[in-house]
Amino acid sequence: MEKICSVTIDGKVVEVSPGQTILEVAREHGIYIPTLCHYSKTTNVGACRVCVVEVEKAKSLVASCCMPVSPGMVIKTDTEKVRASQKLIVELLWASGNHDCLSCEQNGGCELQNLVYWLGIERPRFNIAPPNYKIENTNSMIQRDLSKCVLCGRCIRACNEIQVNEILDFSNRGHFAKVGPAFDADYINSECYFCGECVDACPVGAITFKQARFSGRPWEIKKVKTTCTYCGVGCQIDLNVHNNRIVKVTGNKDYVQPNEGSLCVKGRFGMDFVNDPSRLKTPLIRKEKGGDFTEATWDEAYDFIADSLTEIKKKNGPDSIAGLSSARCTNEENYLFQKFLRAGIGTNNVDHCARL
Repeated sequence: MEKICSVTIDGKVVEVSPGQTILEVAREHGIYIPTLCHYSKTTNVGACRVCVVEVEKAKSLVASCCMPVSPGMVIKTDTEKVRASQKLIVELLWASGNHDCLSCEQNGGCELQNLVYWLGIERPRFNIAPPNYKIENTNSMIQRDLSKCVLCGRCIRACNEIQVNEILDFSNRGHFAKVGPAFDADYINSECYFCGECVDACPVGAITFKQARFSGRPWEIKKVKTTCTYCGVGCQIDLNVHNNRIVKVTGNKDYVQPNEGSLCVKGRFGMDFVNDPSRLKTPLIRKEKGGDFTEATWDEAYDFIADSLTEIKKKNGPDSIAGLSSARCTNEENYLFQKFLRAGIGTNNVDHCARL
């Protein structure tokens, strides 16, 4: 982008590009501005006001995530007025919900908790009765505890703007405002696709992975980048591993292709099979017709397959053999499989499980 002007931020003169916000400029130059409602790849709404900064000649503090820079702008991110405003906002958010950090699944990874610590707040000054919403446990994948919700709207924008499922929105007003599907339905009775984008977007413990409950704290979990096994698209995922078990699956925040951090219900929640005790760990072959399956080495299994196909083809011809490919293979593997049947075996009897 062409650099068109300069601004001063915390006494440092920097060049900026057209359309950049104060927050983008600050991050580009290593200046920390806290955020809560800001979420990458979605609309900037300036709802939480945690990212406020001082701008010279402005009548009041401005939300840095929404304010575009202008030539000669003088910005201050670390003043007494800014910190007082941020502390007030964070205290109100802390006081207005049931933020029981010790038992919360987000303890150690909660953005509100991090802000409380960063701002040095010992305890909130306000005594606000929390809404005490009932915890939603009606499905096997996502737990919702709206008493912890800070109404940042990130889950709504992730649902509507990234996944375009348009399931979530705000309802009610004031102290009774809440987030959820239409008619205040729970997830299981709504049109939710259970992609889990809202779980990844939530900055606190309001929406969490039910499968990960009590399975490992954020600081104990190791993230392993890999490719989803469920189809040939090749979505990049982060396996969250603790004690050699997959605790949960999150979207890769490097926003790499092809999925740019988003996942479907299978990729997000369908990894229980990895540690399932009934999962096969070695090939099984039936050496005699009508006999039992017995364990074999991979070499034995490959030889058995090759010998059997050769015998069937020799006895009954190539069209007596058919192959069924899989949507859980890569496109390259599926291509090789159909090529093997058409060119190697000599039959066009090949189909694909996703078409059936």
